[in-house]
Amino acid sequence: MAVAGLLAAGRRGHPWTGWSFSAGWGSQEKLNVTLVEPELVVEVGVDVARDASGRWRHPARWHRARPDLSPADVPA
Repeated sequence: MAVAGLLAAGRRGHPWTGWSFSAGWGSQEKLNVTLVEPELVVEVGVDVARDASGRWRHPARWHRARPDLSPADVPA
């Protein structure tokens, strides 16, 4: 499934406007990003291991998009 068709461009005042993102932990390489609205629910798999600040120690793995769900359907 092509995810791009399920995404909506970020609107004016997006909370991450002006942020920069790196390619990985400790990397100086900056990524070019396109901000989108947080409206698409996706399934991911994660390892339960976390570091001292609560971040996952390993990358999340993509499973599938769930356009049949809205963010309100997912527990916080």
